[in-house]
Amino acid sequence: MSSESFIPVFAHRGASAYALENSFKAFEKALELGADGIELDIQLSKEGIPVVYHDSQLSRLVGINKLVNECTIEELQRFKLGKPWRRLFSTYKIPTFDAVLAWANSQQLPLNIELKSTILDNKSALIQMLHGLTLPIGSHFSSFHYELLEIVKQYRPEYETALIATKKIKWDLLSDYKAIDSVHMHKRYYKPRYLEACVASDKACRFYAIDGDETFLTNPHPSVIGWITDFPDKVIERQQR
Repeated sequence: MSSESFIPVFAHRGASAYALENSFKAFEKALELGADGIELDIQLSKEGIPVVYHDSQLSRLVGINKLVNECTIEELQRFKLGKPWRRLFSTYKIPTFDAVLAWANSQQLPLNIELKSTILDNKSALIQMLHGLTLPIGSHFSSFHYELLEIVKQYRPEYETALIATKKIKWDLLSDYKAIDSVHMHKRYYKPRYLEACVASDKACRFYAIDGDETFLTNPHPSVIGWITDFPDKVIERQQR
């Protein structure tokens, strides 16, 4: 494979195999390992401020039974994050999207911004976020929720949008999804049927849950424009073989 044909590698929630997901440490580690971009998750605080956190619930990493959007930004930024036995001494905090974006722009590191379910309850906050937003070149939005991607396309048509595939997706009618440019899929969808559906509808695709051992990494289908992985170093190394 020539270096020109390397496919961009996005670090899933940062280099989350090596540092706590969606943390500055994970993002900096991804950059250090040579990732071409970062995938991160956006939830909203009670006031509608975008924060970088995966779950709608705080229980897994904070240990309290509350939703992200039930907490003010001040509360969210007080929480210590981590596994239960490490949390007490943790220095990990929930970053604001603004802080991560400023860092990504300073590094010109593309972002794959996944819009999560709490945004469905406060679409005006998404619209506000999109106004005046400047992203690193090569950035894009992704979501399981097509209606959020429609909003992105309405307000910022220049940005790429990607629908994350579920069992509900209508593969034969993929071209009817006018508000998306690409499809993000779990690697189990790396099959001719789904790849050909993307080609037929003029949509590109990226695959996630990539660990670096996949045989298709060295000879990818022409419709693939990105890999999303917890192990950016392993995927980069595999592509270089």
